[in-house]
Amino acid sequence: MKKVFIILTILIISFGVASIAKAEGASLYLSPQTETSFLGSTFNVSIFVNTGGKDVNTVKVNLKFNPKKLQIANPTTGKSFIAVWISQPTFSNIEGTATFQGGVPSPGINTSSGLVSTITFRAIQPGEAIISILDSSQVLLDDGKGTNILSSEGGGVYKIVIPPPKGPKVFSSTHPDQNKWYNNNSLALSWEKEEGVTDFSYSIDDSFYGVPDNVSEGDHTSVSFTNLKDGILYFHIKAKKGDTWGGITNYILLIDTISPADFSLSFEPTLISPIITTSEPIVFFTTTDSISGLDHYELKLIDLAKTTQRKDTGFFIEVSPPHQLASLVAGEYEVIVRAFDRAMNWQDSSERIEVVPIEKIFYITKGGIIFWTFFFSWRQLILFFSFLIIAILVIVFFWYKRQKSFRQKRAALKEIEEKTKKNDQELKRKLNGI
Repeated sequence: MKKVFIILTILIISFGVASIAKAEGASLYLSPQTETSFLGSTFNVSIFVNTGGKDVNTVKVNLKFNPKKLQIANPTTGKSFIAVWISQPTFSNIEGTATFQGGVPSPGINTSSGLVSTITFRAIQPGEAIISILDSSQVLLDDGKGTNILSSEGGGVYKIVIPPPKGPKVFSSTHPDQNKWYNNNSLALSWEKEEGVTDFSYSIDDSFYGVPDNVSEGDHTSVSFTNLKDGILYFHIKAKKGDTWGGITNYILLIDTISPADFSLSFEPTLISPIITTSEPIVFFTTTDSISGLDHYELKLIDLAKTTQRKDTGFFIEVSPPHQLASLVAGEYEVIVRAFDRAMNWQDSSERIEVVPIEKIFYITKGGIIFWTFFFSWRQLILFFSFLIIAILVIVFFWYKRQKSFRQKRAALKEIEEKTKKNDQELKRKLNGI
């Protein structure tokens, strides 16, 4: 008992020490964690380390950000406690990643707010942008073993807003919200005309920094465009008073006319597709959208035993993948999943399934027969019985030929016996005559 008590005490103490060590682990965090910036402007985000009271000599930071909303303009600005960069800071504005890895000589550094680096980001699309420190980051102890003591990673949420107009105020009847995606590539714009304005110059392109030339488009206050390309476009306009052109207003257009990518549905558990062996199957689905991004999924379930009309039957409900269907009775169903992007373009994928009561030993389905836990499709059954009939016919054919041969042999033997008997009788008569 004494040994058991000692062992338990050691385990409790060890667990307590481990908990304390975990609680005092290092952390990486961003500063500021929230900020509001104008579209097209730049802002700085600093990476700090809290070593948790320990001496560390190496820090590796892996960042992730949305490349559609942010781009790195400068990966390293300002001061840093890093004395040696193990590898030069790298970043990708395509993948939305950045990596920093460096260290300090022994005995390392012990700090609650050590500046690793400061990154300059450029805001390129309105909305909220999240910058995350990935859990693949590391903070290594100066213990000769490179023990990773990183226990928490912070992040930040940064709001990007549209700057106030420097030129005429612009309005759109077709694309009124500059933060919203539209699936309409025909545009109607109008703008205010201040007193004294004689001319306007405007242009439309895919750069926030576009500048209309100094050639007048006239003094009208509206314009329309058709067949605009998908993506983020900017309408630039400035007004002229006397001989002076004023500031530029940039109106943002978010256009996406392309549906999400094609996708398929799969189900679990299945006996053999599309035979489902449970009343609560799980449907799996996923897709992507290359322009505005996915917004949500909706699902419709049609009981084919109750209707033969696919259109306008039932209703869609919003779901997230994977989704579990509930309380289905035995029968046939059509499952339709609709994927929406942020411009409300949609893409459908559908699959017909048959739910069977697997607890029955024998069950006939539309696709075949279930016996115990084995499924035989009608095609398999047709092939099997076709082979069986052919096999029986072959067996009957060879049996018939054998019987015929056997009868022929018996007839030949009988004929030989009769001839022999006749010859014997003839021979006896001859002998009696002598």
